Amino acid sequence: MIVSILSRLFIALLILSLILLIGFYFRGAFRDRIKYKVKNALQPNDPEFPFVLASTTNSFISNGIITHFWNKPDDIQQARLDAISKAQYTIDFETFFMTPGKRADDFAIALAERAGAGVEVRLIVDSYGTKDISKQYWQRLRATGVKVSFFNAFNWKAPLDYAGRTHRKLLLIDSKFGLVGGAGISDLWDGTQKDDDTQPWLDVEMRLEGEIIRILAGVFSQHWTFEDCTANFAKEKFQPADDKDNQHLMIVVPGANPKIRFSAIQNFKYNSFICARKRIWLASPYFLPDDHSINLLVDAKKQGVDVRILTTSKRSDKKPVYYASYEHYGKLLKGGVEIYEFQPSMTHAKLLLIDDIWATTGSANFDPRSLVHNEELDICSAQPELVEGVRDTFEKGFAQSKQITYDDWKKRSLIKHRILGNVVDFFQWQL
Repeated sequence: MIVSILSRLFIALLILSLILLIGFYFRGAFRDRIKYKVKNALQPNDPEFPFVLASTTNSFISNGIITHFWNKPDDIQQARLDAISKAQYTIDFETFFMTPGKRADDFAIALAERAGAGVEVRLIVDSYGTKDISKQYWQRLRATGVKVSFFNAFNWKAPLDYAGRTHRKLLLIDSKFGLVGGAGISDLWDGTQKDDDTQPWLDVEMRLEGEIIRILAGVFSQHWTFEDCTANFAKEKFQPADDKDNQHLMIVVPGANPKIRFSAIQNFKYNSFICARKRIWLASPYFLPDDHSINLLVDAKKQGVDVRILTTSKRSDKKPVYYASYEHYGKLLKGGVEIYEFQPSMTHAKLLLIDDIWATTGSANFDPRSLVHNEELDICSAQPELVEGVRDTFEKGFAQSKQITYDDWKKRSLIKHRILGNVVDFFQWQL
């Protein structure tokens, strides 16, 4: 009897495995991935560099000025609340992650107050990323006049579409200024809700003004699904920056509708690696490079480029992803790339510094979900204030990190890293 039951279970498991294998096959799990090769790559100090990079990545060229840069969670939260309090006409906000707690409550109070004062408030929140927020929370906001749109709610007619998410973090006030970064609306950023956190998370946010706000308004409208979107968009009145004579060229990388064969975010980062001559500093909390990006980074190191990675340690909020990330360290470390794991708590900053000339930050991680699945938003500029802010954040992160050695990597766990890590890595690329 027991033998018969075990045989049936084995057959059922075999059939299920076959179905999964066929499903992954048709999804393209085993396809050859695109490789970026460039002849006569432009140097980052070439005047044509930003235009070539933008045109090859479906990005937008604009002008603007970064007036503030924050790299502490409390400062980021307060900056958002202060921005909301200044709104006189419109507030547009798009985000991925929210959880119940003080930050979410303070956010709701600030929005409700402005909506009650007659400000038009529109929220785009990711259906999956805000699943822990109660229906009552949204009902109370809507009762005050706040309009809420859930991005990509589950639809039984196309269940696999639910894997697509908006990972953008964008706040626009009165078409005059905007805030862009990577932090969610969650008390997790305080670094007190996990046993192995000892300090607030490391993250960044920036405040922008100028012509770029027109582009960001269009980026927001991509995901706004209410029928009155056209009327609302037509009413927007762009407010020029106060310091309009000191604007800088900026690249907006929206990462809209990424595909496995083309991703604006992936293309942008990979081609930035290729063009670097002095420095590639890359920060990502979830660091899951493919073989091609590993080769690009190792090749850059061989050419004398200072290549460093800042990522999370085992204090990660997604430990299985950390184990998968660790599996990728080997070839990088052997090739001389320096890898630093932030120790005090979780690092959530997404940063890229190329030759101390171009700095990029925003919502995109260096993992398959951000590169080929999510809707993202990154901003790149050579404005000295941004470059200095990003470089200072890197240096702060490196100073509080453990540098991983190749000997460390060779001693990794068989179960956690080599087995679980590789399983997670495979599914991350497909889901």
